[in-house]
Amino acid sequence: MSRHNAGGRHINIPIFVPHMGCPNTCVFCDQRRISGTIAPVSVEDVRETIEKYLAASSGEDHAEIAFFGGSFTGIPECQMTGYLGVAREYLDMGLVDGIRISTRPDYIDHEILDILKEHGVRIIELGVQSMDDNVLARSKRGHTAEDVVRAVGQIRGFGFELGIQIMPGLPGDTLEKTLETARKVVGLAPSQVRIYPAIVLKGTEMEEMYQNGSYTPLTLEEAVEWCAMMVPMFREAGIRVIRLGLHYSELLEDAVVAGPFHPAFGELVETRVILDMITGIIEEKGFAGCAGIEIHTWKGALSKTIGHNKANIKALKDRYGYARIRVGEKDWPPGQVRVSAIYRGDEA
Repeated sequence: MSRHNAGGRHINIPIFVPHMGCPNTCVFCDQRRISGTIAPVSVEDVRETIEKYLAASSGEDHAEIAFFGGSFTGIPECQMTGYLGVAREYLDMGLVDGIRISTRPDYIDHEILDILKEHGVRIIELGVQSMDDNVLARSKRGHTAEDVVRAVGQIRGFGFELGIQIMPGLPGDTLEKTLETARKVVGLAPSQVRIYPAIVLKGTEMEEMYQNGSYTPLTLEEAVEWCAMMVPMFREAGIRVIRLGLHYSELLEDAVVAGPFHPAFGELVETRVILDMITGIIEEKGFAGCAGIEIHTWKGALSKTIGHNKANIKALKDRYGYARIRVGEKDWPPGQVRVSAIYRGDEA
């Protein structure tokens, strides 16, 4: 029985298991820098991390233990069951609401899924990265798009909730390939996705590729544009986008050589999504020749509608020559935007 009620925040208790169990060295990967963890994780480390997060949370928070990094289902079974055994204790006591793990598509089979089910795992996140086999091969992922489809089928057969992680901008990727990946992910019907644009990190093969000119990362503007095109595809399919861009840390910032890394990447994407919604309405309604427009958005989205340093307002004025743009918010469902015209003589 959970201690939590319908209120409170959702908090992840992250347990990073860096590179343990991962048989491949993908060109983009340096799990030690991504996770900020170098030393092996012990069972006691898992317990201490859980206790620390629970001590800082309120009784109304919804806590979930999340095993991230490397390939969780590729570590020795005794280690995996040791970690999961500790997590299961807190689940059985009602101190947490769920357990999630992340892994590779080619490290899923019936035996592994039996173990995860037995230990109370609720969500399995697959590091898919791309559904294009050429991109996967050039990134040295060691699996194919068909492996993803097979793993998803097995995960569904065991009744787990499915999450998918994708990484636009890998070697050989294009906007068309990324959008096709997004379409195929929609077809796999996960409940949630994370989108991590590819970043060049120190000590990776992708750094060598970048330095010798065989790989060019996305610019920040390109990454924002690509993600802003994918996000509505997922949301329209009822798929939650739970992360945009790598989580910021000083360690990670020091490791970035090139690529679209930004501490507020998600905010940039959400701002662009709203701008695209507004321009779509303007074009559809024929408001391009008006003196100005009035925009109403859902409560809590005002700053994203305006944009950082009024970026969206400036973009709309530059594109359409508007003299006046008014922005307000309404008690509407998230994602709802309305635009009305301000005609000449009504600017006041």
